Amino acid sequence: MKTVDSCPLTLEKMTMIKTTILWADDEIELLRPHIMFLEKKGYEVVTTNNGSEAIDLVRERHFDIVFLDEQMPGISGVETLERIKAEYPNLPIVMITKSEEESIMEDAIGSKIADYLIKPVNPNQILLSLKRNLEQKQLVNEKSTSKYQQEFRKIGMDINNNLNYNEWVDVYKNLTRWELELQRSNDEGIKEVLSMQKLEADNIFSRYVERNYVDWIQPNSESKPTLSHTLIRDKVIPRLDDSDKPLFFILIDNLRYDQWKSIQTLLEPYFRTENDDIYYSILPTTTQYARNSIFAGLMPLEIRRRYPKYWVDEEDEGTKNQYEGELLGEQLRRFGKNIRYSYNKVLNLAAGKKLAEQMSNLMQNKLNVIVYNFVDMLSHARTEMEIIRELASDEEAYRSLMLSWFEHSSLFDIMKFISHKKCDVIVTTDHGSVWVKDAVKILGDKAVNTNLRYKYGKSLKYNAKEVFEVRDPEKIFLPKINVSTSYVFCRSNDFFAYPNNYNYYVNYYKNTFQHGGISMNEMLIPVAYLKSK
Repeated sequence: MKTVDSCPLTLEKMTMIKTTILWADDEIELLRPHIMFLEKKGYEVVTTNNGSEAIDLVRERHFDIVFLDEQMPGISGVETLERIKAEYPNLPIVMITKSEEESIMEDAIGSKIADYLIKPVNPNQILLSLKRNLEQKQLVNEKSTSKYQQEFRKIGMDINNNLNYNEWVDVYKNLTRWELELQRSNDEGIKEVLSMQKLEADNIFSRYVERNYVDWIQPNSESKPTLSHTLIRDKVIPRLDDSDKPLFFILIDNLRYDQWKSIQTLLEPYFRTENDDIYYSILPTTTQYARNSIFAGLMPLEIRRRYPKYWVDEEDEGTKNQYEGELLGEQLRRFGKNIRYSYNKVLNLAAGKKLAEQMSNLMQNKLNVIVYNFVDMLSHARTEMEIIRELASDEEAYRSLMLSWFEHSSLFDIMKFISHKKCDVIVTTDHGSVWVKDAVKILGDKAVNTNLRYKYGKSLKYNAKEVFEVRDPEKIFLPKINVSTSYVFCRSNDFFAYPNNYNYYVNYYKNTFQHGGISMNEMLIPVAYLKSK
């Protein structure tokens, strides 16, 4: 019999403890062969022939699962179920009944049963129900670990196979899928292997971007991925005429692909994902550059030249993204789309609630753009606030925190409203973030920007082998403040640190989420087309 004590169960103790089953059925003696079958499989089975005794037994000792007959004299199975669940809501209960009446099934299911079996049941049905309810997580983890081990070699070969930009997207999606599948595994070793393989992929991806980035951003380039400045042209403009309903374009700032896959499950009751794609953020992978480019449909240098009143240099005072709505209007006009549109930016809880209350006012527009800034604020808060560091202590916890926010956010309410109105949505972001680990030394004057993943300025000193350097910013369509301005970008999970107080700043910023450089998490970012159900 399993006992409960104040000491945590070790793995050794757990292997010695039998799974304990309570089986309540008024014809329990007829089920003796089933019980013997389970006992031979290593289960401990406690029996009773009535609901009252079942309730008392559950109060007296621990059970891992309860099999409950629906039709018993005295207290019925459904009533027994409700009373046990009132006191022990997490105890899995399997309802067994002779009846196939829909109302009985609904009563049982509404009481949150773990499973539902119709008599006569055979021993294998019982065994399957036990494994499904008690061992499923372990079996799924073991299966996932085994599958990843089998695929490890193939992924490694793919990474080193001179991939193109579409094939890199496939590799990243595959690595993200395994990251999400293995996140609940207790096998820390296999997680470490996956982490190392992703780091290897990141290093090779960074070199790939360096070799091809200049070609991609040329106006006459024929072979290139969708980039920040072509996102609306490639993904939004073609959708504007698909329906007479408004199209919603929702940009969640700093949303990584793994985070999108996490919240996608919450949206499934409301939307069907017709296209789950990835596009490439431009460099630097920051809000000022990437998001302005999205709404302008232009690279940063082109915005500065064509619309100087809408561009704010980094060293200038003022918000760097305050003209996104105006830039969007200019882009729509360039494509001949003289339509009603709205642009809304949500920077705090109050603004989100206000927008949710005013959603009906947007239904007259052909295009509605909503920029939601929470995730970016979360990543910065994690760096500055100790409590957020503890809540988001690793990649999995960071995803979980973001998922919890979304589930209770006004953005989720907004998307439910959009689904109710039968409108379609494009969900995307401007860049992702990477969990930084290794410091790269750099030296510059006081005018150098503060971002940890890229630096620009004059007279920068660094090891050229450790960074992606761009001595002529205009070559990658970035503003050049003066003749000697150059840009340098961190690769993979590196971050910049100055020699002064080096150890202090390395320890402070290590294991924080940053963006601005070159990595799959920062550059390969989601753009999904959702159709309302």
